[in-house]
Amino acid sequence: MTTPSIILLCTVGGSHEPILTALRQTTPDFTCFICTGRDPATGRPGSDVQILGKGSCINAHPSDEKPSLPNIPTQAGLREEQYEVVHVPADDLDEVFRILCDTIQNLGQRFPGARLLADYTGGTKTMTAGLVSAALESAGVELQLVTGSRADLIKVRSGMEAVAQATVERVRLERAMRPYVDAWRRFAYAEAYQGLAALPHPRDRTLAARLALLRDLSRGLDAWDRFAHGAALDLLEPYRPRIGASWSALLMALKRLTGPDEGQEAARLFDLWRNAERRAAQGRHDDAVARIYRLLEWSAQWLLRGRCGIDTGDVPPDRVPPGMALAPNAKGRIQVGLLEGWELLAHHQPDSPAGAFFRAERNALLDWLRMRNHSILAHGFQPVAESDWRKTMEWANARLLPMLLQETAGSRIKEPPPQLPVQPPAE
Repeated sequence: MTTPSIILLCTVGGSHEPILTALRQTTPDFTCFICTGRDPATGRPGSDVQILGKGSCINAHPSDEKPSLPNIPTQAGLREEQYEVVHVPADDLDEVFRILCDTIQNLGQRFPGARLLADYTGGTKTMTAGLVSAALESAGVELQLVTGSRADLIKVRSGMEAVAQATVERVRLERAMRPYVDAWRRFAYAEAYQGLAALPHPRDRTLAARLALLRDLSRGLDAWDRFAHGAALDLLEPYRPRIGASWSALLMALKRLTGPDEGQEAARLFDLWRNAERRAAQGRHDDAVARIYRLLEWSAQWLLRGRCGIDTGDVPPDRVPPGMALAPNAKGRIQVGLLEGWELLAHHQPDSPAGAFFRAERNALLDWLRMRNHSILAHGFQPVAESDWRKTMEWANARLLPMLLQETAGSRIKEPPPQLPVQPPAE
């Protein structure tokens, strides 16, 4: 036998006519008949008798009392080297799926470059489900069935059968995209983008547009998650007509993060908080706590600069309150860290929400700083426990964020922005 260019996988069971129709219309060079063997409980013959039976082994009509036709290979004029039989259990879907996946892989290795057609017309429901599932898992396998005009809801009219290709591009694409779309639930947008970008381009224009949308949204959200807000806007803005209705609050938040006005910095503080939440949701509590440290430090820097005209990297000596021992560094500059920044702010803005916050939360802040300083990403050797993060989150939600909302009221920020999405917009 020459190397096959067309291979047909065909489930066998029930009427033999659809199988003959498939053989006549697809003219395969090699056929793999998928059959059941003798039932171990009852001893009744399986569907393999239609392929391997000797003499007259097939009824010409279902109502016939005795078989009058030879097996299917004989009727189709197939030589022994043109076909093989693969046995599967009648009703064990897991085992049918495993066997047929192995069979498809084996055929692909034996006959590289051959076109594989999977006809799921005959056989038990389990055999049909197993072949369809195995074919969908195997790239390049085409699905087909024998169909035609129906006289009723039971079967196709005799003589009206024809092979029809099953349209499965959408099913295959959705199956291929699913693990990457599911990565959104973990805020793993980079993983989603890389996976979606590697998928083959669909032929169908609608499917191609859907893949491009999910790929570009994943890339845009990955940029946002890395604080590359300008790149995120460039990637997401073109899709506003498609996503604007469901993502309006997100796009508004991104506009604030990239805007030229003074509200941008206030928006970035809340964006940093949301980023910390995402790291905690991934179980990266040290990363989350590191972001809270930066949020506290940045908040004090922003408020000192905006409310008091003080730069924490170069504090004028006359702005240092009595009792604060702040010495100039080697360059003659007075620089302050997180805690000193808050002390300066409370001194110069005692009646502000931030000043009241520091006076009320000073001890809690000191306790939190001790925990953070013992973490691996600070000065210690212990990873941040989930319980420590939960305490941090509760404290931030109850004390820190309400204060920031009061201080940012002039920036038209009335509430923190929504968290980044965990699922794509609906089609």
